[in-house]
Amino acid sequence: DLRRALFEETGGMYPELVTRSDLDVFLPPIGGQTLYVFGDVRHLADPTVTLTARVHDECNGSDVFGSDICTCRPYLTHAIEECIQGAQSVKAGGRGGVGLIAYSRKEGRALGEVTKFLVYNARKRQEGGDRADKYFLRTECVAGVQDMRFQELMPDVLNWLGIRKIHRLVSMSNMKYDAITRAGIEVVERVNIPDGLIPEDAQVEMDAKKAAGYFTPDHVPGADELKI
Repeated sequence: DLRRALFEETGGMYPELVTRSDLDVFLPPIGGQTLYVFGDVRHLADPTVTLTARVHDECNGSDVFGSDICTCRPYLTHAIEECIQGAQSVKAGGRGGVGLIAYSRKEGRALGEVTKFLVYNARKRQEGGDRADKYFLRTECVAGVQDMRFQELMPDVLNWLGIRKIHRLVSMSNMKYDAITRAGIEVVERVNIPDGLIPEDAQVEMDAKKAAGYFTPDHVPGADELKI
């Protein structure tokens, strides 16, 4: 029953769920990573050189096609700008350090692109429209889980690069931060996305994530506020 439900809810993307009864484990489609380094790659492992970094999970809808239902593209753009400034010389107004963008193929919280768009449609078409208090519930109703990413493995690439200290982590994700710090990598400062870069439609996502534990130097929405 579970196999059939997963097969149907993911639009038949994984026929092995119903054709391969010999498979005991189902893993979502998680691809590889691309690393973009700004500055001297040799400085990544030097804790005395300021490292600005973002670990970004793929979002074709926003990164490529410009959807404004999430903050992925503006946050990635902001991180690239921060990495460039971080890698520029102090004389040029930068930090004289190095920047890193680790781009991971984990589309739609590793649920796949089709499932992600099914979730988006469900959020927009539910009674009352898109709501922060129903943000995670809609994903769970469609996919069966809120998130399929296994962030515990994410810091492996950082360890492979020899990184022991990230001076400026351009991310608000508590799951990514926890995984990085548990891997023994020190994070000095967390950089949130500026309010002016958050699309209006993405405010629902941002409020829901802040309430669920995302880092924010500002107000954390309460349960009553999420219903507005």
